[in-house]
Amino acid sequence: MPDYLKPVDPKLSVAKSLAVCAAPEVVPMGSAAVQRTIDPTLKEVEYNPRYEELFAPVKGPENPDLTQQMKAARNTLAGYVEKAHINAFEFENQRRTFHTYGYALDPSVDEEADGRSFVGDLQSAYDDDGKTVFEAPKPKKKRKQEKNDNPEDIEGFLGPWGQYKDEQRVAKPNEQEKAELEEILSKRHRRNRIPEDKPLEEKSILHIKDAYDYQGRSYLHAPHDLDVNLRTGAPPTKCFLPKAHIHTWTGHTKGISAIRWFPRTAHLLLSGSMDCRVKLWEVYGERRCIRTFNGHRQAIKDIAWNNKGTKFLSASYDRYIKLWDAETGEVVSRFTARKMPFCVKFHPDNNKQHLFVAGTSDKKIICWDTRSGDIVQEYDRHLGAVNTITFVDENRRFVTTSDDKSMRIWEWDIPVDMKYIADPTMHSMPAVTLAPNGKWLACQSLDNKIVIFSALNRFKMNRKKSFTGHMVSGYACQLDFSPDMSYLVSGDGDGKCYIWDWKTSKMYKKWQAHEGVCISTLWHPHEASKVVTAGWDGLIKFWD
Repeated sequence: MPDYLKPVDPKLSVAKSLAVCAAPEVVPMGSAAVQRTIDPTLKEVEYNPRYEELFAPVKGPENPDLTQQMKAARNTLAGYVEKAHINAFEFENQRRTFHTYGYALDPSVDEEADGRSFVGDLQSAYDDDGKTVFEAPKPKKKRKQEKNDNPEDIEGFLGPWGQYKDEQRVAKPNEQEKAELEEILSKRHRRNRIPEDKPLEEKSILHIKDAYDYQGRSYLHAPHDLDVNLRTGAPPTKCFLPKAHIHTWTGHTKGISAIRWFPRTAHLLLSGSMDCRVKLWEVYGERRCIRTFNGHRQAIKDIAWNNKGTKFLSASYDRYIKLWDAETGEVVSRFTARKMPFCVKFHPDNNKQHLFVAGTSDKKIICWDTRSGDIVQEYDRHLGAVNTITFVDENRRFVTTSDDKSMRIWEWDIPVDMKYIADPTMHSMPAVTLAPNGKWLACQSLDNKIVIFSALNRFKMNRKKSFTGHMVSGYACQLDFSPDMSYLVSGDGDGKCYIWDWKTSKMYKKWQAHEGVCISTLWHPHEASKVVTAGWDGLIKFWD
């Protein structure tokens, strides 16, 4: 009985049964004709198919949704790989030759070519006559050298230092080469030069009508009619945690970068923002915006008051530091070292108020004299941009931190650091605050910690005190102590404000203060529970 008339075995799978019974191919068999197809997914066939059956095209309707790429034949996930053969030694030979000499035989040329087609460094290939790493290339001609190896000839002994025959000892360019070099240097200098921006025309806007009171005193004069004595030097006896949001100062159109209390009395608040403006706000009374100072082309990075509060500095990304008169709103003088200033500080001594220091992006700390406008000292030892400057030890020394993850301590006016603190475990510390008692430095470390250093003598890190829980990685969040040193307050990158207990390092409180980054927090020096925070949402908030 022929195969095609035999009954189908019930043990066969449905796919096999269909393959045996389905019939688009025609196979002549005597007078009858049989149609058979082989399912391409079958693993075994139970009869001897003919060559035409094995290599017959796949039949059936095409899928209309297939793309050109999906229709293409493939035998791997990535596509279709043709079998090819190359001698393993020859392949390795050409690979090493290419890595050593920079050229190899062109593999795309057929065998009938003369074997002189190369890829890579063609000049080297023709110079070396196409030699591979397993063949010795042409020996290079050695330059002839004067020799005198006789050690007895003391005056004329040359050893290996003999002069070559055609060696020119004078490397002075001729007139034509000199002109070409000068032209190249002038072009390069022109290309690298920073375009000199003229300082923006400064102006200030007074927002209040009553700038002077009935006695002729300006808004810089601290008010007397308050419950708290703003002129006392003693801190509050006991500080408390703030509980409520009592006021929001609005007016900046972009994020705040720095806020500073008015010196000693803290009845005014100065803020610098990324909208290129500096604003002065009332802390008591109606809490109005008093004056806006507009004089920078780019964002403000830092601001600093002098001791009396009559003048302040503003440092901006436009490479200018400007000294403003806080009462009249006029610019007294401008300073630039053609580098971005990242922090500015007046010298805290009353007899050195004409001097201020600025940490710049080119790793230097520059000291200016405001009377002459000249640079009087440069401290150039850091290996990265300088982020903070903090005066310690009764202002005889100052501490700087930098992007080089180190801390350096300097004697005033001596441009060599007296102490260098660096540790493999240390991170960059872009914000540093001195404790009210002058004994400790609290440093915002970018590994989401606040680390404490001694501010006296050894400047040793206090490993027992570490304040964690907040997220400041990537942000220079300014921190502050409460006036009685009970608490430490800091913002973080998520807009929260955190308060820790100074003695136990335990976190007492955290709350959502801003949307975005809470970049700066300040505790009022005369109020027991008032804290001001500033964020990248452009708001300054007052908490009590």
